[in-house]
Amino acid sequence: MSRLHPMLQPYVPSEKDPFDRVKAAHLLNRAGFGGTLAEIDRVVEMGPQRALDWLFDFPDAAADEQSEADVPDLSAIDGYPRNFRELRAMYNGKTPDERMALRQQLQRANTEALAAIVNWWLTRMARGPHPFQEKLTLFWHGHFTTSAREERSSLLMWQQNELLRRQSAGNFREFVRQVSRDPAMIDYLNNQQNRKQRPNENYARELMELFTLGIGNYTEQDIKEAARAFTGWHHDGENFIFRRDQHDFDSKTFMGRTGNFDGDEVIDIILQHRACAPYITSRLFEFFVYESPEPQVVSGLGQILRDARWELRPLLRAMLGSRAFYSERAIGAQIKSPIQLVIGTIRALEIDMPPTQALVGALRRMGQVPLAPPNVKGWPGGRMWINTSTLFVRYNSAVALAGELPQVRGQPVRNALRNNLAPRYDVDTSGSPSAIVDHWVQRLIQRPIAEEKRAVLAEALGQRPGEADVRRMIQLIVSMPEYQLC
Repeated sequence: MSRLHPMLQPYVPSEKDPFDRVKAAHLLNRAGFGGTLAEIDRVVEMGPQRALDWLFDFPDAAADEQSEADVPDLSAIDGYPRNFRELRAMYNGKTPDERMALRQQLQRANTEALAAIVNWWLTRMARGPHPFQEKLTLFWHGHFTTSAREERSSLLMWQQNELLRRQSAGNFREFVRQVSRDPAMIDYLNNQQNRKQRPNENYARELMELFTLGIGNYTEQDIKEAARAFTGWHHDGENFIFRRDQHDFDSKTFMGRTGNFDGDEVIDIILQHRACAPYITSRLFEFFVYESPEPQVVSGLGQILRDARWELRPLLRAMLGSRAFYSERAIGAQIKSPIQLVIGTIRALEIDMPPTQALVGALRRMGQVPLAPPNVKGWPGGRMWINTSTLFVRYNSAVALAGELPQVRGQPVRNALRNNLAPRYDVDTSGSPSAIVDHWVQRLIQRPIAEEKRAVLAEALGQRPGEADVRRMIQLIVSMPEYQLC
């Protein structure tokens, strides 16, 4: 460990730098979607290393797929096919008019199925047994991006989501290989049209530009040659298929090497590129720790990934257990993504999941809907989450989840969550105004705030606060700029 950058050395609690509730909440926010007071206390008791053991205790890439009981419930959707074989059978023997009516029915059923899948995933984020796995799945969904706007099959979008979940902390080499065979990805980046003598370069380009290397680490000729290596990598329904008659078996020169390369061999060459490991580690570090990491930190994490032969768990554990992760630069410095804001509020208040349509409506106006990234680059994140229109929605969505929306000239503020206004959490009015403020600041912001802001919250409660007073104070807390950060 001596060769690691000091910020990558393991964080060791001390009397001057204890593992306290602020650090425990920070771990739960970044390696999940926030913790309740009871969960924070539990993590403090565990300590940083045992807490990581607990967070990493989820099935790895070698485990069996999710049990059949833990899948989106699509059984009630009228006419939605269970697989592509059933879909083909539905068209057999139909007249053109009947096929047109069937396509319209399937479009409606697919939209309903997509909503059910989004609800299933959001519920897993808020209530599932493995929050870190879901947070990793969200990261990879923004990295290996596919959008339901272009991929019209909800079934394939769910299948890809399960792939991201299974491989989320597995072997990165195998991860890229599986993503390259994923039917939704094949559709999204047009590899279904990638054929011998008519190569389509979309997947080869994004494989290097966005998924593995970053701009400037390959040439246009490398893209052309890589595209030839992926010819014939198609899918038939929900299954990957290699069409030999559509594959270019001729010699290719890629990144200075010549051979009869296929897609897997191109991936192997890419992973040997000096830029690959630092690129992947920098993307992970910026998502989980802080933006613009020091170059030595990135190179050190890249070495950990290479030494582990592309296994992701050692890298993730080193990153989440490092001094950098628990530094002042990291704690309370990340702008919450819309999903983090909404799911974190639901978890912190311990309320029921709002109706899916209302929740997705709010997320759409804030700029982040699951299964619908804006483009192949995924969500930009960071400061891009905040602008004059999204900030208003962010404040009002948090306030709506915390209780009734504020009044503006006698009318409730229009908001996607306006049908979910009734508070569904208990408040305790016992104790002094100062103690009530402390409790809710710890529960919601989870780190100290300025004394003058505490005074404003206490003043809002009055001397003998009732339930309505406490709820109004809670709404003030979730409207604070500090609540937008984690």
